[in-house]
Amino acid sequence: MAKQREPRTRIRIRIRKDDLVQVITGRDRGKRGEVTRVLPAREKVIVTSSQLINVAKKHQKQTRSTMQGGIIDKEMPIPVSNVALIASDGKPTRLGFRFDDKGNKVRIARRTGEDV
Repeated sequence: MAKQREPRTRIRIRIRKDDLVQVITGRDRGKRGEVTRVLPAREKVIVTSSQLINVAKKHQKQTRSTMQGGIIDKEMPIPVSNVALIASDGKPTRLGFRFDDKGNKVRIARRTGEDV
């Protein structure tokens, strides 16, 4: 019989689309970019910037929709644990939550304590 895989426990992803983040580990450490996509089931994010962050070469076949064929650069997902949000002071920070006066859940920067 095939071995059944246990379901992975998901972590809560606090980073959202359009957040400015910095890579804190890996070969692209120190590079900054904007989150363009969040993949919560895989616990990963895709980061885009003018600098190439976690880019792989992909061989693209010529089709009607993509008239140009050849080797293209494709942005690959990064584990969410390898990126940190950029706070208002320009440094990477962890995120936390608090409830405001109206009872709404608000994200806060742990470094500065202010709302994100």
